[in-house]
Amino acid sequence: MDGNVYNETTEPEARRPRRLPLGCTLRHLRGWRLPVKVFQTIFSFVAVVCEELVEECITCSGLYFFEFISCSAFLLSLLILYVYCTDLYESLGEAKVQKLNFWAMLVISACFLLASILFAATCSDPEEIAACVFGFFATSAFAAEFAIELCLRRKKNQNIDGRPEKPSNTQSATEHQPLNKQR
Repeated sequence: MDGNVYNETTEPEARRPRRLPLGCTLRHLRGWRLPVKVFQTIFSFVAVVCEELVEECITCSGLYFFEFISCSAFLLSLLILYVYCTDLYESLGEAKVQKLNFWAMLVISACFLLASILFAATCSDPEEIAACVFGFFATSAFAAEFAIELCLRRKKNQNIDGRPEKPSNTQSATEHQPLNKQR
């Protein structure tokens, strides 16, 4: 005996996912999700920067509301991107992350739309107009992800077991059988 308590297994060692700097991975952001998340983050960041360039305003309430919403949307988009790219995704679980993301996209896009409309109604300077434009771009990116997720959820709920649902106007074979056996 060689003194080893455990023998080597015949199973190959699981390949660890390729990680980006700071321990990030993009395996949960496949397909359409990565570009949408990147656009959300960039558009909301540019909206914040453009809004910060405004030196004076006539009606500042729209500007302040837009500032709060755009900054919050940027920080939330970074937080959600962080969750998708780190081990926090597995810790929370896919279902919870998807649910959080779904509702966050709805709330962010609705608030960003409201803030952009209110700010657009009171803006006049080129910096304010640029901030509004990027506010609407960010709103579109958040709303697009919500709409895609909504369509995917509906499709998933329609055919839970992988088969398409039977149309309601077709009759099954049991519907043609008599209710009571005739003797």
